[in-house]
Amino acid sequence: MIFTVWVPIAAQAQTYPDYTETYVNDFADLLPEADEARIRDKLIELKEKKDIEFTVVTINLMSNYGHSGAIEPFATGLFNYWGVGDAQRNDGVMMLIARFDREMRIEVGAGYGTRMNKPMQIVIDSNILPYFRRDDYIGGIEEGVDEVILELTGRYPGEYDKSTASHLWGGVMDIIHGLGNWLWAILGPLMLIPVQAYRRWKRNTPRICPRDGSKMVRLDEVWDDNHLQQGQIKEEQLKSVDYDVWDCPKCNHVTVEGYKAWFSQYGACRSCGYRTVEGDTTVLKTATTSSTGKKRIDYHCHHCQDAWSVTRTIPKKSKSASSSGGFGGGSSSGGGASGSW
Repeated sequence: MIFTVWVPIAAQAQTYPDYTETYVNDFADLLPEADEARIRDKLIELKEKKDIEFTVVTINLMSNYGHSGAIEPFATGLFNYWGVGDAQRNDGVMMLIARFDREMRIEVGAGYGTRMNKPMQIVIDSNILPYFRRDDYIGGIEEGVDEVILELTGRYPGEYDKSTASHLWGGVMDIIHGLGNWLWAILGPLMLIPVQAYRRWKRNTPRICPRDGSKMVRLDEVWDDNHLQQGQIKEEQLKSVDYDVWDCPKCNHVTVEGYKAWFSQYGACRSCGYRTVEGDTTVLKTATTSSTGKKRIDYHCHHCQDAWSVTRTIPKKSKSASSSGGFGGGSSSGGGASGSW
């Protein structure tokens, strides 16, 4: 009886966000206004020149919509819920980024079959993830959009009307210019290795007691909680900060050191100061081409339980952003590629 009651409830928990436009839905606020407008213009041009619907979507967490597990079923479900692409050709494309899940997917319409799976994987691995690993979401999204459009049309944005000769010469120059990007993509992660190794060595190097000069001992995770404040314990539970506790065996002097997580959805609380605050955004008024919108961000501290709200203005939409009334009713059968960073 419990199973039959719980299963329908769990199934109803899955939801999807409603789109505000057909080109860029930046629910995670990764793109500044100018960058978002530039990317949107490329997607509008693709629609006008080649009649292909391509939408970029960013969210914070899939769990905010009741989904747990891999990104593939969520992306396919969202694609079909919105109906991306032409209903007859099923040629739509969706780039979905789940920021704090650190996962992304390029979902393609059913009309492509499996022929776009490998090219989309190459775009993700070579042109997007290197940027995301440097926390450069703007660069990764924009270069990813350019490369996906190249795979779809054989042309980069802005080059649809170029002659074949001009296109070939431009391709040669792009290869020459791209060598620098490839070099950075290869050397960038390698440069991080010694930095991470140094940080790890420094963190693991035994501390010297400032009182008697004895070598201190780092306590394990079970014992170090005895020396942490409740707020610090909560930070460790939320994985926003990790603490090391060093103890002197002779004089019992204790040193506590904190290490902030590189990627965390939690910020510092205005009351207790711990990195235990989470925010949820609600759109109060959708922006239009003639007026700004408004959104409310509700903050809640998981330690001191302080709660407050702030309102922010949503910039006006460009007229080109609202030129489409909705998607074309396309569907996906699960084709595309995924990546994580």
